[in-house]
Formats: sequence, C-alpha cells, structure tokens
Amino acid sequence: MIRQLPMRQRIRKALVIIAFLSFPVTMNFLSPYVIIDGAMNGIVNGSLIMFGLMFVSSLFLGRAWCGWVCPGAGMQEIMEPVNRKPVNPSKVDWIKWLIWIPWISLIVFFVIRAGGYRSVDLLFHTQNGISVAGTEDRPIFIAYIIYYAVISLFVGLATFAGKRAGCHTICWMAPFMMIGRWVRNRFGWASLRLAADTSACTDCKTCTKNCPMSLDVNAMVQAGKMEHPECILCGTCVDGCTKKAIRYSFSAGR
Repeated sequence: MIRQLPMRQRIRKALVIIAFLSFPVTMNFLSPYVIIDGAMNGIVNGSLIMFGLMFVSSLFLGRAWCGWVCPGAGMQEIMEPVNRKPVNPSKVDWIKWLIWIPWISLIVFFVIRAGGYRSVDLLFHTQNGISVAGTEDRPIFIAYIIYYAVISLFVGLATFAGKRAGCHTICWMAPFMMIGRWVRNRFGWASLRLAADTSACTDCKTCTKNCPMSLDVNAMVQAGKMEHPECILCGTCVDGCTKKAIRYSFSAGR
C-alpha cells in the first residue's frame, strides 16, 4: 500500500507543481537573459524585481522559495521517482557560482555602460504578462524553444544526475538567497530556521535518506547545527521524523 505524504508535504508539492505549470507565464520574470537585456537598455524589468525580492525574502525566510514555490523545484520533484540517487553537494555546488558570478558581473557592466537604469517596464519581453507568447520582435516558436530548453536542462539533470541536481549546478536564483541567508546569519536576527533536539534523535538517518537536497541531515541533527547553505526549508525532515527531533523555528541565531 502506498503511504500518503504528510499534509504539509502534499501542500508543498502541490505548490511547486503549480509553479511549474505556471512557468509559461512566469518564465521571463525569472529569466537570466531578460535581466541582461534590460540592463543593456537601462530598463528595470520583472526579472530584476523578482531576483531582488528573492534576496529580501531570504533575509527572513532563508531559501524557502526553493522549497515551496520555485517552478524549477516542481520540474525536478516530478522527476524524482525516476532517479532518487542523492547528489554529492560538495562536488557540484561550486558550479552554480561559476555561472552566477560572471553573469552578475555582466549585468553590472551593461548597466554601467547604459548609464544606469532609466525606465521601468515590469512586463519587458512578455505579451501582456505572458512569457511564452509571440511579440513584435520575437516569434512565438522562439519563446517555445527557450521554454523547452530550460525545462530540458532541469529535467535532464534530475533524470540523469539525481535529486534536484539542477539546484546544485545550474540554478542562477539560488545564490541570491544564499547570500541573503549569509547576511542574516552575520547579523543573527530572527528568521525561519530548522532546529533540532539531539536527545530525541534515534540515529535512524531517515532525514538524510529523504532530503531532496541530498544533505546529511542526520549529521546536522547530531551536531545540533541545522544551518546549511543548501537547505531549502522544505520540511521533509521535519515531517518525516517520527521522534519529532527536527522542527521549524522562527528565531534568532548565527
């Protein structure tokens, strides 16, 4: 008999799948290219605002975006039954920084060359807010090529490399939240975190086995330190622990 997921995890998975299904609308608001094109033309656009909001949210919610509402999460979690192999974060996490740092540098360069941001167009490169649609300067089939290319990257990595491999390797959104989380920890203000009761842990390692980000959660619990830059606060470990050794906490810390 198939075991039903806890209610919170059913809600979470529904949210990320809905986010994926909404991707034809939202793609250009999360696009690494659209923000570059906007920078070249001095235009504040939807992707710039979204990336800024991700950073701000991470100051209080960590990487909860990645666990609860990211369309890339929906793509990869749909594919998890195909390949549940854990990814080794220590071997691949650096790849996204190798992508992100030159990308951000390029954005800054184009903004400076354009003389700064001079106008605002939140629907830039969309058709009335729809991303996968034809525009005057771009046929609709080009939009579909880009759409399926992005899906192929995330789905392909999850299929052949393992659980949420795209989050570890190619995600251009994660570093914004990782930096925000780092800032939060430096100042130590109250924010959403995980907390552990080491005395309640039976060392069953279920939390590590089920972690969608392939983290050694059990080791974190044993050490009493639940902070990890790749933790997406999905709560899989919280809801999967029968001894309630892990919980959500909105508290201060470093």
